[in-house]
Amino acid sequence: MTPIEKEDYMEPRCLLCEEPYGAEAQVKPVPQQRIMEKVDEYMSRRDYAGVERHLLYWLEEAKLGHDQKGELMIRNELIGHYRKVQDRAHALTQAEAALNLLDEIGFEGSITAGTTCVNAATAYQAFGENDRAFEIFERARNNYEAIPSLKPELLGGLYNNMALTLVSLKRFDEANELYRRAIETMANAEHGALEQAITYLNMANAAEDEKGLLDASETIDACLERAETLLNAPGIPHEGYYAFVCEKCAPTFEYYGWFAVAEELNKRARTWYERT
Repeated sequence: MTPIEKEDYMEPRCLLCEEPYGAEAQVKPVPQQRIMEKVDEYMSRRDYAGVERHLLYWLEEAKLGHDQKGELMIRNELIGHYRKVQDRAHALTQAEAALNLLDEIGFEGSITAGTTCVNAATAYQAFGENDRAFEIFERARNNYEAIPSLKPELLGGLYNNMALTLVSLKRFDEANELYRRAIETMANAEHGALEQAITYLNMANAAEDEKGLLDASETIDACLERAETLLNAPGIPHEGYYAFVCEKCAPTFEYYGWFAVAEELNKRARTWYERT
């Protein structure tokens, strides 16, 4: 039996129960770690309604407690949730609310700002709003590139996602330049070979979109060969993320007729999942 949580039966605090007029509002932080632990618990049961109910409850608590940092965290989670359940209207509403909150908090130039922009842009990308997605990705790029100590996987992931959007906009030269930057950046990340492999497969798809399957066949084969080599690179832990990447890459190899490679990748993923 699923336990009942207080957000299932309690309303957020009364809007009238505020500090005296003229007093500076006190911040009452929401328990971010506990909120995320509960999200993980709901997700483990694929209880998407529970995830939404839980996050919306704490969103109101964060707003009433003047906890803008907590509110931003929750809105970021809601963007991802609504994207996952294909709720376009709510995903984009949360995306814009999160972007506006960044301006209010004054977080521009931070990792948090970059990550929020990536989340928002990815939502717009997922629902085919590519012009708006690219605009927000540019904002994310301005934030990330200004941080010298930024983890390369964050910057590489951004370049990869921006390139996908540019392909959708038929801006292929710009997309390929960003793919190259993603590959160079991920060379500095721990086990970055997996992300590089994904990028090479994206480049194969971009070549087909630009030139057609026949004219792009040589480029496609070169990208697939490089991706296969990277997925077989020594020293990569064959753990959960590796299984996820194998499962993600297999359909592209299969699409281009590399059936043996696709089967091997699916086998590696199955072996991991069966073991766990």
